[in-house]
Amino acid sequence: MNSAKPAPSLGAFPLNVVKPVRQINQHRRQQLWGLVFLSPWILGFLIFTLFPMIASLFFSFTDYNLNRAGEYNIIGLRNYAQLFTDPLVATSLSATLRFAAIALPLGLVLPVALAALLNSKWLIGKPVIRTLFYMPYMVPVVSAVAIWGGMLNSQSGWINRALALIGVAGPDWLNDVNWIYPAMNIIGLWGIGNAFLITLASMQGVPTELYEAATVDGAGPFRRFRAITLPMISPVIFYNLVLSVIGLLRYFEIPYILSQGTGRPGGATMFFNIHLYKTAFVFSDMGYGSALAWMLFVIAFTLTIVLFATSRYWVYYASGENA
Repeated sequence: MNSAKPAPSLGAFPLNVVKPVRQINQHRRQQLWGLVFLSPWILGFLIFTLFPMIASLFFSFTDYNLNRAGEYNIIGLRNYAQLFTDPLVATSLSATLRFAAIALPLGLVLPVALAALLNSKWLIGKPVIRTLFYMPYMVPVVSAVAIWGGMLNSQSGWINRALALIGVAGPDWLNDVNWIYPAMNIIGLWGIGNAFLITLASMQGVPTELYEAATVDGAGPFRRFRAITLPMISPVIFYNLVLSVIGLLRYFEIPYILSQGTGRPGGATMFFNIHLYKTAFVFSDMGYGSALAWMLFVIAFTLTIVLFATSRYWVYYASGENA
């Protein structure tokens, strides 16, 4: 005779079946609550990001004008063909690249230099200095431009007045083609606190054992910085590089506020994003403005792919994996 006892049951279902069912239901409830908490972000992404992207792609093939809302014609690739004949495209791209040639190296080197300074053992008052470096990042761009615009004024700005005290004639920072880019870099670098703080955190995460071993081998401070610090913080430098490239392509606030969108002096501040904005929202040519936006997206996307493809040659990850 078979003396095995039947499994305990709950109604018509054995308990060994009910327990997995309860676990599945609990897992589904957790998934549901996860979707509930994610839903605001998902809705925001769909409404404010994905839908505008799809709409702008569609409008780039039309002659849609904000002054003729609801009326448009499909014109194919005409807007994209205009990109190659519009003189302001070349002018604005040139202005953007000339500014980026100065701003990009400064935006990468200065955070590393400041972080290295704050990471040194001999410096006192580090918390105060760290706060002072970060605080300008919290100042709104409009306020920063207003403050620096006054200080860089060729007639009444205190920077030129200070230069006059030592017998140096101050330049016309905001109205001279040769000085407008240094002026914008001074204003822009006022807000490098975020990149500086991320870089400092990365430096402080470098294992001290590496420095101790290098010191025993006779490596000096500069050798340790080059052979240990830079490779260990290279992922953060790469992160700042990607964000800086995309940010410089989209550069808008500072040149627009300084020139009020006119591009003065001599078209030096007519950046690509300003040309895009004026085309779409000042001249109401949303069709061509959308084509400009997608051109900017393609440039940014291509450069990002190139950066990721080349990062394997210089970005070091502690796990040994490449980007």
